[in-house]
Amino acid sequence: MREYLHIQLADQKVERQTFTGEQIARSGRYFIARELVACGAAKVEPLSEDNPLIFSVGPFAGTNFSNANRVSVGCRSPLTGGIKEANAGGTFGFALGQLGLSGMTLHGAASDWTVMHISREGEVSFSSAANLMGLSNFECAAKLHEQFGNKISLGICGPVGEYLGLLSGISFSDTDHRPSRLAARGGVGAVMGAKKVKAIVLDLNKMPKLHDRKKVIGAVKQYNAFLKEDEIAQNMKTFGTALMADTQNYLGGLPVRNFTTGQLVDPDQETMRMGGEFIREQNLERGGETAHACMPGCTIECSNVYVDKDGNEVTSPVEYETLGLMGTNCGLKDPDALARVNFIANDLGVDTIETGAMIAVLMDAGLGKFGDVGFMEEVLEEIRKGSENGRLWAQGTGRVGAHYQLERVPVIKQQAISAYDPRVVEATGITMMVTAQGADHTAGNVPKLDCTNMTVDEVVAASLESQLVMASSDSLGLCIFGRGVTDTNVEFVVNAINDAHGTELTEEFYTELGKETLALEYQFNRDAGFTDADDELPEFFYTEPLAPTGKVARFHAPEVNRSLGY
Repeated sequence: MREYLHIQLADQKVERQTFTGEQIARSGRYFIARELVACGAAKVEPLSEDNPLIFSVGPFAGTNFSNANRVSVGCRSPLTGGIKEANAGGTFGFALGQLGLSGMTLHGAASDWTVMHISREGEVSFSSAANLMGLSNFECAAKLHEQFGNKISLGICGPVGEYLGLLSGISFSDTDHRPSRLAARGGVGAVMGAKKVKAIVLDLNKMPKLHDRKKVIGAVKQYNAFLKEDEIAQNMKTFGTALMADTQNYLGGLPVRNFTTGQLVDPDQETMRMGGEFIREQNLERGGETAHACMPGCTIECSNVYVDKDGNEVTSPVEYETLGLMGTNCGLKDPDALARVNFIANDLGVDTIETGAMIAVLMDAGLGKFGDVGFMEEVLEEIRKGSENGRLWAQGTGRVGAHYQLERVPVIKQQAISAYDPRVVEATGITMMVTAQGADHTAGNVPKLDCTNMTVDEVVAASLESQLVMASSDSLGLCIFGRGVTDTNVEFVVNAINDAHGTELTEEFYTELGKETLALEYQFNRDAGFTDADDELPEFFYTEPLAPTGKVARFHAPEVNRSLGY
């Protein structure tokens, strides 16, 4: 049994709902889609108080089940106008589970900026956030820890979210108290800002009650054993997500200088400095952490702590998407330069994909030069201050591109494309076209599939297969980096849910959960007025061949949606 909280911010009232059995399992992305469709959120103004902000965690939240403590955040996206579920690691989902909570919905808006605290006893209290306004995330976190101690987890609306900048995510504590794990995409931080909630503080408590604790603990150990034998998980542990940069550079699908080429060639370097192999070796030599768990109990440990040449911490983590969009896509060749802007982005609580794509668009417009990290820092400072330019740039890649009347603007549904060029990584490109979430690779990533000789139906089928399993993972609070185990041991995962909550779910539950989630998300966006035209790639992907492969995008939205049966 768990509780779900409905929090009315205007009058600070809390309504408690009891979840049992399958209700607890139907969580995360599925729960968000179901709730948003049911309440008619497709018709509300995204930055109005009528847009609910939902936090939901999976059936293993609060336990040490590896990579199973993610928190999903959902609302109508002010960036895309469609549905949004953004999920994050860190300790926030873990803390919700330890408090015996499946999640909470923030309704309405507070009358003034507020800090919300949920204690070990489950009491919800509210206090003024006046002393936190305008602070960067790391400053804000330090003050909250001074007030509430260290046995807490934080969810923070950063300074960009305060003025409703659409780059803003919601920042959660990592295992070392850094507010650096973001539910980043879709402008969810702006929705938190519109509700005038500066921070949510959760007390850490103890493992929640389970139907059969002994069996669940056994399942945790068995799952860890599976991960230890899984090649993908072990590569993640060794090299982190940055290894994907080496892969995409080899395939020619790496975003470089605003998607004008797919490969970073540096004649002065034998090994690409912006890749996972180089970064790992350099970080090891300097004394950094090359394996770091963002969530309690996670044995994949794909995160890292990046240090400078003197061994001082610069940022955590350096991830592939940040490396691709804020790094190579902006013309950077040095991971030290990337780490600097990576930290600033974390400190501001902004989506590094959206921010990097936007800055590259500014560079393409001639406002700065590719590779100029000083220009990037100036842009981020303007965004921090909320100057006239800063507020414009904080509205995201699509709106910035329209303002400067540019043609090469890499967005779908107004959201920046992830670090996989759809001319080369075609199945992921299909996912980014059709997902209701906007151009989001995590909705169904197939990063290594060579689609050169495949038909539209074959590429769509590969994309859809990935979309289904990732929707299921997102709906159970599972990190998709464990998919090599979860996808091949579905019966084991479902049985572990049964042991945790006394359910009698079958293996089919996992697949059906993904299907139902995608159907609900599709319905939401259609209710919001989306059509096939919103699924189209920007024109330049069809007309500009990408070096070194010379490929252009092959598939248009109507034929893709016909293949999907839409």
